[in-house]
Amino acid sequence: EDDPHIFIDQNAQMMVQVLIENKDLFKENRNEYENKIKEIFEPMIDFKRVAASVMGKKYYLASTSNQRNNFVEIFKDSLLDTYAETLAQWENQAIETIFPEEAISNNIKNIEVKQILNTGSSKYPISYKLRKNDQNWMIVNIIVNGVNLGLTFRNQFQALASNNNGDINLTLDGWVSD
Repeated sequence: EDDPHIFIDQNAQMMVQVLIENKDLFKENRNEYENKIKEIFEPMIDFKRVAASVMGKKYYLASTSNQRNNFVEIFKDSLLDTYAETLAQWENQAIETIFPEEAISNNIKNIEVKQILNTGSSKYPISYKLRKNDQNWMIVNIIVNGVNLGLTFRNQFQALASNNNGDINLTLDGWVSD
């Protein structure tokens, strides 16, 4: 999808549909539930870019290619597991994408797409930071109700690496993926 707002909105509405149709699946078969979520969410995220950002320049440059690839997989699993578990609490919420009043330029490579999660009793802002890769828009960060997930994960990685005296293998082993 060329329009980042439509890309986010279509996938969000698809996710809502999956959540409604599979409400009891989380308790009955968690793996199957998580796979349904991952089918939609995984292709939306630029995991290589996000994982590099989470590692931070110092540890990214100090790591080997194998360690970087390993962290991409570990991080992907932990993020998707967290996301699936959060969505398991889904009730009758609605997600609304805020579309811009003017058309966006075809030349832009970075954009923010905003949504409102309406729980009925509260409204929470969600902000997706997207970057265009070749032909596709990909999520590179998410801010939910003011909490910058990229920064939160980076701080966790930095603290874990510091506790492990900069040992990247120990840091990767310590990153909780479940």
